[in-house]
Amino acid sequence: MRRTKIVCTIGPASEDYNILRKLIEKGMNVARLNFSHGDFEEHGARIDNIKKIREELGLPVAILLDTKGPEIRTGKFKNGGVELKEGQTFTLTTRDVIGDETVVSVSYKGLPQDVSRGTQILIDDGLISLRVVDVKGEDIICVVENSGFLGDHKGVNVPGVKLNLPALTQKDIEDIEFGIKKGIDMIAASFVRKAADVLAIRRLLEDNKADHIQIIAKIENREGVENIDEIIRVSDGIMVARGDLGVEIPLEEIPIVQKIIIKKCNEAGKPVITATQMLDSMMRNPRPTRAEVTDVANAILDGTDAIMLSGETAQGKYPVEAFETMARIAEKTEVYVQYRDIVGVGTERNVSITNAISHATCTTARDIGASAIITCTKSGYTARMVSRYRPSSPIIATTPSEQVARKLSIVWGVYPLVTKEVSTTDEMIDVAIESALKAGLIRNGDIVVISAGIPVAMTGTTNMLKVHIVGDVILRGIGIGSKSTTGTVCIIHDIGKDRDKFREGDIIVTTKTERDFMPLIEKASAIITEEGGLTSHAAIVGLNLGIPVIVGCEGATSKLQDGMTVTVDTTRGLVYKGIVNIK
Repeated sequence: MRRTKIVCTIGPASEDYNILRKLIEKGMNVARLNFSHGDFEEHGARIDNIKKIREELGLPVAILLDTKGPEIRTGKFKNGGVELKEGQTFTLTTRDVIGDETVVSVSYKGLPQDVSRGTQILIDDGLISLRVVDVKGEDIICVVENSGFLGDHKGVNVPGVKLNLPALTQKDIEDIEFGIKKGIDMIAASFVRKAADVLAIRRLLEDNKADHIQIIAKIENREGVENIDEIIRVSDGIMVARGDLGVEIPLEEIPIVQKIIIKKCNEAGKPVITATQMLDSMMRNPRPTRAEVTDVANAILDGTDAIMLSGETAQGKYPVEAFETMARIAEKTEVYVQYRDIVGVGTERNVSITNAISHATCTTARDIGASAIITCTKSGYTARMVSRYRPSSPIIATTPSEQVARKLSIVWGVYPLVTKEVSTTDEMIDVAIESALKAGLIRNGDIVVISAGIPVAMTGTTNMLKVHIVGDVILRGIGIGSKSTTGTVCIIHDIGKDRDKFREGDIIVTTKTERDFMPLIEKASAIITEEGGLTSHAAIVGLNLGIPVIVGCEGATSKLQDGMTVTVDTTRGLVYKGIVNIK
């Protein structure tokens, strides 16, 4: 099972119902809607289709609204654009003018106050570089540093300069309010520079009674990088948005910044998404470049929770193929990582009961070779805290809340399952095991580690750890040997009277065995006795013949019935009802 989550941007190339369904069926975890493009009608239709498909398939796919943010763009030109020549003078102005070969307007009215002589201004993702030579009122006079074509409405970046842009634009507010009405799960907040930017969005959500929506802060400039610690504290997650970040800071710094941010998020137990140009060539080609494959793998090795496809699925020619390629890279890379050896390595642990239980859950699962970790969670916090230690066992998060299940769709290694509401601890464990079995995530006979909070209905009370063997255990005793088998019960009360009902391959169930049982024992698949002791006849015979034997099973002849199918697990000394796949 893939542990790294995949975010897909939904656009013209993937909004078709059938393509969208394919992406969800193949494992898309989060659907991203980029509100820098499109209108409410387009995005509303996409949201409706995502909801319909996820409901049909019963999958907790989250919907992420990515805001346009407080960006700066150029205005319009007379003829759609101009060719700029290196060394020429070109003016950026906050006046409302139609652009030509000498001047173009910019959307941010405060830009002349924020820049000064010598400031570098990059346009269109750095394709055009300008250097400020003078500022006169509303006009910024620049010299063109490299030739290139400049078109309408191109993005403007000012590396290293703190701009006094608002945290939320009016468009962002309207987009978020639309998203709230449509039932989105997460907001990716663009151009977050400080904690106050996140808190402004948090207040908007609270005012609209939508504080359940998660805020993923996008780090896209130097100020955001410098304030990363305070931003992580107030955010629900972080996106390393390498597109604008690569324009705002030197390109050679991006790999290091990526690693630092991912590490800080891992330590804090906050999910982190690595985004932009991961498989960019697949917008045009059916196969990625070698460098792109390595980029995806390295993000996973860095510890990212999720990886994101942008134009590849929104506008590319091969949206489904891009997703499949990314999923294969993730699965192959995860096989390489020795998660057993990195449980908690480099992770700071605050002293709290939840953190202590979460860490103990992971180390216990590792030490006993558990097939899975099951977290019974009301808010999703327990599952996130377990995930931060990167256990080798998959994390199955059972929750009665569909909203919480979708929140966890972005958290590394977590497989959310929606279960019914329960009121007791025993019921909680039974429902969690039953749901995981039904989903095919565990099998009878598996050892799982369960973490949860008691009392059941309270949030933030993770205080229980339990090692549980999956299956309907009928009897417990002392196992002889290390074999297991499944067979049909034959109860022998009296060897003389009951001999004829025995069939070869049956499991003999009796009070105790004697020498006259030997003809049957030699044809039996296993022996279960009420008599205990490692020196009992059944124990000695089992060792000599290599037959699975469990001794000391109190009430075996009354609890079992002729013809029942049971599984004998000598390693654990257990007898299960039915067929159980013992590892």
